[in-house]
Amino acid sequence: MAQSVLGSLTLCYQLLWNRRRELAGIRLLAYEDGSQADGGHLLRSLTEMWTAESPTLLVAARSPRLLMGMLEQADGDSPMVEVPVDWLGDEALFEAARAARGRGAILIAASGPGPRRPDFPGRSSPRLMQLEVSHAAAALQTVLRARDADPRHPAQRAAAQAQLAASPIEPEQIVVGAASMALVEHALDQRAAWAVAGWPIEDVLHRNKGQPLPPTRRAVIRTMQALESEQSLDQLELQFGQEPALAYRLLLHLNSASLGLRRRITSLRHGVMMLGYRTLDAWLAEQLPHTSDDRNLQPANATMVLRALLAAELMEAGVEEELRREVYLCGLFAQLDLVMDEPMRSALGRLALPEALVEAVLRGSGPYASVLQVAQALGQDNPAVVRATRARFDMSAEEINRSLLRTLAFAHT
Repeated sequence: MAQSVLGSLTLCYQLLWNRRRELAGIRLLAYEDGSQADGGHLLRSLTEMWTAESPTLLVAARSPRLLMGMLEQADGDSPMVEVPVDWLGDEALFEAARAARGRGAILIAASGPGPRRPDFPGRSSPRLMQLEVSHAAAALQTVLRARDADPRHPAQRAAAQAQLAASPIEPEQIVVGAASMALVEHALDQRAAWAVAGWPIEDVLHRNKGQPLPPTRRAVIRTMQALESEQSLDQLELQFGQEPALAYRLLLHLNSASLGLRRRITSLRHGVMMLGYRTLDAWLAEQLPHTSDDRNLQPANATMVLRALLAAELMEAGVEEELRREVYLCGLFAQLDLVMDEPMRSALGRLALPEALVEAVLRGSGPYASVLQVAQALGQDNPAVVRATRARFDMSAEEINRSLLRTLAFAHT
């Protein structure tokens, strides 16, 4: 991909989650850093990079000029393109959108604070609604009042239904800005939204407040199946690293006095090698009664895993594989204080972790700090934070954007 494209953009991303709590797609936000970014070239390059196995991609150009370049190139093979309805007052942009639809492009109409119909013809597809604070509060009040309604009283039930009907969220929308699980559940489960952008991880983890987060039953069973089918060491390491709670429990067990290993275990791979398949399978079976079936944990865990993968991808080419594994754990454990519901220093202190990992997570310093902080910044829709972070560590936009797109193209749950 030409430097004139990726070197002139600040990219951010949001994961899109559907009603089944599965990855519905990725919303890629593209901000211009200068006047050299070619929207058409960006769209062509993304089309070439994405495969049939890649997640659905929605590209949101954050300037009319960049969007115009994308619309001039968009066709049925392109990623979905987000089109702010307010920008369609520009006649040239409107005609470009109409022409793109004629070539088979999927255009998602992005409305402002409330749902609005697109002013150009389009096939049936989700529309994007940005929830502002007032609308988010209104939706939350709807949920709370509906839950408080006494089903034995017809008047209260009717009032609750009326309030639900007044919600700003319509079916098949992509909802941006749902900052709490109450809003997410309202959008996905009660209003049949197509997806929500992002996931309120802190709110999900706080629901378990007072005790460490358990691994999910899904993750434990998948790992047991991987052991049973005698998958490779690389695959098993990946399975144990699919949830921070499971990875943490394994490392804690490996370094416990009861196990009595002579050497401290600092990586999942080393632990799998030391215990062997049969012992690991028995240990996982012991974990099963203490797992969780909360489906809302799946997007939270997947988000933390993607951050870990991105941090490892951001490492310089040619770095030793062992260091990449350390960086992966660094990204996976970046919110370990929330996962374990205790101060980060205490949670990290129980494990025998590399000092560089501890420095990055606990103090924001050391050789892994740059890739961890950039990976964290890219998951926010805040280009100023991304630009400031890459400037702090003298990392180029080209380098960061390439790593981000490579990671997103292979994202899955």
